[in-house]
Amino acid sequence: MEHKEDKITGIKVITGNSAAAYGAVLCRPELVAMYPITPQTEVVEEISKFHAQGELDAEMVEVEGENSAMNIITAASVAGARVFTATSSYGLVFMYDALLQAAGYRVPAVMAIANRETPGITAVSAGQQDMISTRDSGWISIVASNCQEILDCVIMAYRLAEDHDIQLPVMVNYDGFYLSFLAEKVEVPTRKQVDAFLAPLKAQPPRPRLIPGVPASCGTHALLEGYVELRYKHFQAMARAKAKFDEIDQAFGRQFGRSYGGQVEAYRAEDADIVLVGAGSVTGTAQRVVDQCREKGIKVGLVRLRMFRPFPRERLAQVLKGKKAIGVIDRSICFGWDCGPFYMEIRALTPEIGNIPMISFICGMANMDVSPAEIGRMIDSVQSAAAGNAYQDVRWLSMEA
Repeated sequence: MEHKEDKITGIKVITGNSAAAYGAVLCRPELVAMYPITPQTEVVEEISKFHAQGELDAEMVEVEGENSAMNIITAASVAGARVFTATSSYGLVFMYDALLQAAGYRVPAVMAIANRETPGITAVSAGQQDMISTRDSGWISIVASNCQEILDCVIMAYRLAEDHDIQLPVMVNYDGFYLSFLAEKVEVPTRKQVDAFLAPLKAQPPRPRLIPGVPASCGTHALLEGYVELRYKHFQAMARAKAKFDEIDQAFGRQFGRSYGGQVEAYRAEDADIVLVGAGSVTGTAQRVVDQCREKGIKVGLVRLRMFRPFPRERLAQVLKGKKAIGVIDRSICFGWDCGPFYMEIRALTPEIGNIPMISFICGMANMDVSPAEIGRMIDSVQSAAAGNAYQDVRWLSMEA
């Protein structure tokens, strides 16, 4: 007789959405509440299929909207359950008030987000604005660059969220359309392997559970010093998440043979004169272009953001210090600063890395490709700036002829 373990494990060719679903199922959530929205819908379908086939023993809540989904997983998490949800774009907007509640309650929930454009200019298309719109929500935010990493990040997210020293919700971001529907080879680990990886969580002090008849409180109103103290503790937990994520990534490598550098992945950056910084699926293309440029003698490297919140300031400063110029790939925009948000964040590192030339390349929104040729143009511009030539701080690359 074939065991259930055999059906879900092994080398598979699956989409990014399926990878998110596999990752969640392997972590054995006790409650799942989701609502379909493009391009995340396949996550809902896959998890529902696993449940129907007996591969997932969980309470499946069919909600009437994303706001309910977030409220339900928050309540279940407060009661002590492991929970999961996923969304995208206007679904994320619809749950925003509940999203803030989940962060304030410090529930260790995990959510996958297939990033999509969200402005009033209706754009059912790729972009990283979802991640940017939630950066100050109090959620930990990590970013995957391929289908394998989506699955792996979901597993790592539970280890991070439920850690006794963290106890914060975690969102796993990946590029909608580019990764949500892209089918790639993915190695799906066994449940026993994932159980072993998550086992250290059981050795920690138990989470408080709501027990009928036992007085408890959660989400009560706080004023003045009480409010400030709770925000301070949340703030400190976010700060601790940086080193903890590095530790978890290393532990994941020992358990599964794959690791990604923790908060930041540096590719051929150690001896580079210039670097590109980006996040998500575009970094795979950028790596190939970096390799081609290296063959021509251009000393360029790539730095990939894997953790966006908390922002990996210390790790980035360490990698970027001593470089002659930096190019930042922004697939979203930062209103009021006239630049991309990654650029704005990295500009804050000037005291640590020096006031070196830095260019924000705004591109890849609304399903527009960031081609190897465009990345080559970025490198040319950064190299020219490093040589002391005049340059533009911000370039809307997709609009250039």
